[in-house]
Amino acid sequence: MRKAALAVFLVFAIGTAARADEVTAWNETLFRTAVVAASTPLNVSRFAALVQTAVFDAVNGIERRYTPIHVDPAGPAGASSSAAAMQAAYSILVRLYGQGGLFTPNQQATLDGALAASLARIARHDSEAAIASGRAWGQDVADAIWAWRSTDGFNLNPPIWQGFTGLGQWRPTPNDPYPSPAVLANGAGYPQFATMITWSIPSASSFRPGGPPALTSDQYAKDFNETKLMGSQTSTARSSHQTVYSWLWASSASYLWNHVALSLLEPGREDHEDRDGRFDRDDRHDFRGSRTLLRNARVLAALDIAMADAAIGCWDAKYTYNFWRPITAIRETADDENEGTTPDPTWTPLFATPAHPDYPSGHSCVSGAATAVLANEFGERTRFDMTSDLLLNVTRSFRSFTDALEEMKNARIFAGIHFRTACEVGAALGKEVAEYVLEHNFQRVR
Repeated sequence: MRKAALAVFLVFAIGTAARADEVTAWNETLFRTAVVAASTPLNVSRFAALVQTAVFDAVNGIERRYTPIHVDPAGPAGASSSAAAMQAAYSILVRLYGQGGLFTPNQQATLDGALAASLARIARHDSEAAIASGRAWGQDVADAIWAWRSTDGFNLNPPIWQGFTGLGQWRPTPNDPYPSPAVLANGAGYPQFATMITWSIPSASSFRPGGPPALTSDQYAKDFNETKLMGSQTSTARSSHQTVYSWLWASSASYLWNHVALSLLEPGREDHEDRDGRFDRDDRHDFRGSRTLLRNARVLAALDIAMADAAIGCWDAKYTYNFWRPITAIRETADDENEGTTPDPTWTPLFATPAHPDYPSGHSCVSGAATAVLANEFGERTRFDMTSDLLLNVTRSFRSFTDALEEMKNARIFAGIHFRTACEVGAALGKEVAEYVLEHNFQRVR
């Protein structure tokens, strides 16, 4: 166990050494520990929001430049913002993945190693007294955030949703039935997110879309035949290029978009803060230290809160409409009264189908929110690369956030797990959530 923890810690150290920024370093630690624990993408959206909310309120509580997310800015004067960020992130992650945490394997040694590396970096520029007061404040904030979200509806023994057997209704899919008790015990309880307390938006149903296309509609037939053709495991219409990027987008949306954000926040990119609190390429002043730390904390908190609320809003819609997945529809659609659809009892998608309803697409909801936040911060036509934790040595390059979002939608269809309308509606829902988060949070106080 200690050798494994050391190996993972070395990955952290290599990945974060160039930045030496406790906000971005601990964001990387968050996702590495989540990967080791095999946390589900939906759970990761909540965990990332927990960590980044605590980090933002901890740093902002000392700097006092924005409205807080939950904890009033009462950090002690002269405290180390870096130490506050470190302690806030560490405290949340220990509760999730450390000794006595919610999930296995126990990664306490890895987290302790990351803590030691942080302390060594911070000691180069902050005094012992500043570090001590910063850590105490960061711990207070983490405790308050954990207590706040402990009653949000998340639990490890959620009710099992078996769906319905009616035409057009979701039921356990042939190639991925509802998670086994062992999987449920590790936190894959999807239905609970439909009623979870939100982070910023008024309620889970605040941006609930209208229902999916009627089974007798032309739109449904169009969606049906596109997924049937392009998403089949043996499709000859799907190119090898499309297959590769479908696999890349199979990674957790939170993982993908946080890593994009980190790449855009790296020192050397010409994105700096203007008088409105956003960062403008035309402002050539080079901000360092606490202002850079706060900027990074704000961007990552906005990103992860928007994605978490988009996931909650998405799951509210999923379990409101309970629409069937393509594998069920294509195999069992003989009596849908739509002349444009033809069943194929042996049809199999490229991917195993996730165990929750089709409409709307979860990845589309979360990615719609992420692209809206990042486009607001860095500009829509920002160029960036994307890599995956599942597909090594594959990099996708994009000229804009819209280009990336369109590819993500196609990937879910070409994987055979979603219909087009579910992806379009999901992306729109995510963008609405992000706009609300940006309009109602992170307001400048002076």
